[in-house]
Amino acid sequence: MINNQNKIAVVFGVRNESSIAFQIVLKLHESGSKVAVSYTEETKDEVLTLLETHQISAITYQVDIRNEAEITSFLNQVYQEWGAIDYILHGVAFGNQNVMCSSFPGSSEPAPRYLDIPLEDLIDSFNISAYSLLRICRVAEPLLAKQASILTLTYNASQRVFPNYAGMAINKAALENIMQYLAHHFRSTEVRVNAISAGLVMTTSAGGVNGVRKLRKIGKITAPLGNVSAADVANTALYYFSDLSKKVTGNIHFTDGGFNIMGVAIDEA
Repeated sequence: MINNQNKIAVVFGVRNESSIAFQIVLKLHESGSKVAVSYTEETKDEVLTLLETHQISAITYQVDIRNEAEITSFLNQVYQEWGAIDYILHGVAFGNQNVMCSSFPGSSEPAPRYLDIPLEDLIDSFNISAYSLLRICRVAEPLLAKQASILTLTYNASQRVFPNYAGMAINKAALENIMQYLAHHFRSTEVRVNAISAGLVMTTSAGGVNGVRKLRKIGKITAPLGNVSAADVANTALYYFSDLSKKVTGNIHFTDGGFNIMGVAIDEA
């Protein structure tokens, strides 16, 4: 078993119980880590209720990931109360239907074509989904323990075409590049930075993607090991949030049942 006693972890991106980030919180807690969790104004009540229900005593803080001052206040509080930070999860992403080029359920507004993605919407989405990793690392740098581990969550649309993911794929491609450059940046302190490319998990955010259930059906048949759950992704995260991965950095780790290796979809026989 992985022993994270006395390790300090900070998690950005918990939205509700279906969040990959929350499953990672559970794994960190079970392994002995102290866990600090951010929330937004929208998610506050649900996040605090989840932590109470699972009897997780955490430092919690309201953070707009676009606001460096709020990130600074949160991480400084963790550092002052608990000490140097060992693990950080960046599990934050956002794109509206103008970015996804796909109308969300209940919307009467048509989504734009890929060629017509509004720059303002894409920039805001990039700020939240990709640049925020750089912002968190900039704030965290003086607060990190030696050989700390930073992890982000990406998706295979960064490298393959998923039409209903559209502009979010731009963000994921940028996120992966930022992750790799950060891995180089932190070499002198042996801080490692990696990404998990998760298979399609039925989170609240994924539920808004047009055709997501069809993609899940395709994945179930096509991926050699079938679809994955948020808990499967959390198990991978725990490897990165442990001493087992001390010499792994700049890596994009696929946890998708092998979907990424397939060149064609497999029809159910």
